[in-house]
Amino acid sequence: MTSALFHAFAPAAKPEADFVNIVRGEGSLVWDDSGKDYVDGLGSLWYCQVGHGRAEIIDAVADQMRRIEAYNIFDPFTNEPAVRVAEMIVERSPHPDGRVFLGCSGSEAVDSALKIARQYHQKRGDADRQVVVRRTNGYHGTNFGGTSAQGIAPNREGWGDLVPHFVEVPHDDLEAAATLFAEQGERIAAVISEPVQGAGGVHPPPAGYLEGLRRLCDDYGALLIFDEVICGFGRTGEWFGAQHYGVTPDLMTFAKAVTSGYLPLSGVILSRRVCEVFEEPGFIFRSGYTYAGHQASCAAGIANLQLMTDEGLVGRANHVGGQLRGGLDALMADGLIESWRGTGAVYAAELGRDAILVRNEILANGVIVRPIGTCLAICPPLVITDDEVGRIVDTMADALR
Repeated sequence: MTSALFHAFAPAAKPEADFVNIVRGEGSLVWDDSGKDYVDGLGSLWYCQVGHGRAEIIDAVADQMRRIEAYNIFDPFTNEPAVRVAEMIVERSPHPDGRVFLGCSGSEAVDSALKIARQYHQKRGDADRQVVVRRTNGYHGTNFGGTSAQGIAPNREGWGDLVPHFVEVPHDDLEAAATLFAEQGERIAAVISEPVQGAGGVHPPPAGYLEGLRRLCDDYGALLIFDEVICGFGRTGEWFGAQHYGVTPDLMTFAKAVTSGYLPLSGVILSRRVCEVFEEPGFIFRSGYTYAGHQASCAAGIANLQLMTDEGLVGRANHVGGQLRGGLDALMADGLIESWRGTGAVYAAELGRDAILVRNEILANGVIVRPIGTCLAICPPLVITDDEVGRIVDTMADALR
């Protein structure tokens, strides 16, 4: 039987008994209700950098909730955890003099960034700038704005009319973007791009591509938005993908690993250039979310970022990546995969065939990876041990054979 729970990205008629019921986690391992353990090779859903069951975060949340669980930060209210987590985020970002607009999910962050980008131009008297450029394979959440910004066509289908003024370019073709800017540059408000495209199949940018987008935006007066929901907070071996690739956007979205998923938290980092347009006396920014600045969520973010700093997990992503690359090279040398791609500690193994059946076999043998078309995505906690990486690779090898 189906249950009262309507699952995301799942067959709507799938019986509840056919789902894997995860009940416990510790480090890079999780357990189902039968007691079977799994290596969490996807960090749940691209986010659990510090691993499961970290008492430091749990205690910080509990301590905060004993004082007060949540109170809104709409004018005239504020709270210290929201202010502190925003400070910690900008300190680690390419915009130490920027500001953070908080939300709860990556989808909320993306929609907020799109609204901010358009209003930036509206306030500067450039009302015709409403076009947003998206890339094929781009994933930007599932609210209406993020659905419209998707470069994954099946995710855009079946909802009726979406938000207008989105134009798509091939994800790896800078010349196509340059042609679009030459034709419509005066109408383009922003380009939205993941530094490494995640849910679209783990596609790092071609050499010089992000730098080229930055130049086009500068030349034509558009804003560059980096969707860092997956790349942010250590996944690429730097705090943000922007720093990994040496390209500084005007707006950055984040979510997922800001708390390692312990509680929902997201936001948009606004550069000083963007902030200044909104900081004129008397202007009221008329957007926000009930749970933005939620004290317990912000406490989780503070504790998580401190843990990542104290344990050097951003740099450890490169070690984890080295272990994964070695394993993927071995799978390729044995002819079990066609190729691999990725950077830092996020990778895709290209199979050249539908990946779901292979994923099912891997899952049955105690490893969690994600099938995306013809590839398997791997994005483990940054605390994963070398032995656990080996278990991922060995289990993949057995299934592929």
